[in-house]
Amino acid sequence: MQISLLLQKFKQKYPERKVRQFIFTFYAVGIVGLALPATHVFFVYLIPLALLLSAFILLPFQEDDFSIKTGLLFTVIFVLSFTVEAIGVNTGKIFGEYFYENGLGVKCFGTPLIIGLNWALLVYLTASIFQSFRINKFFHVLFPSVLMVLYDVVLEQVAPKMQMWFWEADRVPFRNYLVWFLMALIFHTLLVITGLKLKNPLSKIVFSAQFLFFLILMFIL
Repeated sequence: MQISLLLQKFKQKYPERKVRQFIFTFYAVGIVGLALPATHVFFVYLIPLALLLSAFILLPFQEDDFSIKTGLLFTVIFVLSFTVEAIGVNTGKIFGEYFYENGLGVKCFGTPLIIGLNWALLVYLTASIFQSFRINKFFHVLFPSVLMVLYDVVLEQVAPKMQMWFWEADRVPFRNYLVWFLMALIFHTLLVITGLKLKNPLSKIVFSAQFLFFLILMFIL
């Protein structure tokens, strides 16, 4: 109850319009900071903070209260995605041969803890975006999964330049995108089966800001 009240107070003090402006300003500053050689390294180490902020800023604007079922499901997504990433980076048999640098913060088993949050956040954002459309449940699984892969295609181009991760021979294998797609399908299928409602007016804003952030950096780094 106290958490709900805090979220309501935040929403009253910082209405959607102000938060939208903040999000785009925040990512615009990030682009400038990463583009300038003098501040690049400093902003690289802010990447985990940016992911955490993007996740928490969504909470007050979730139209349906976060239930225990919602928390449990996204905990499952966090744990499963982190586990798959940890196995993948240590064996090279899932996504391909790659390793994580220090751009994503604290690591466990050679895998940044924040990577699980990144998966959970992307699943939340893409699911919320397409839940705003009246489409068949099949497309509530397919379309968000395709959008996540498109996001990864852009992200992969800048990840090494932001000290996030590196691929063997600097080449992203096709199976990386295939596994991304399959994992996204599984996670979005779980959301559809459980019937979770994830309506959030900021989902499109946060996803667009992140996508444009990496797209612009792809051309200037």
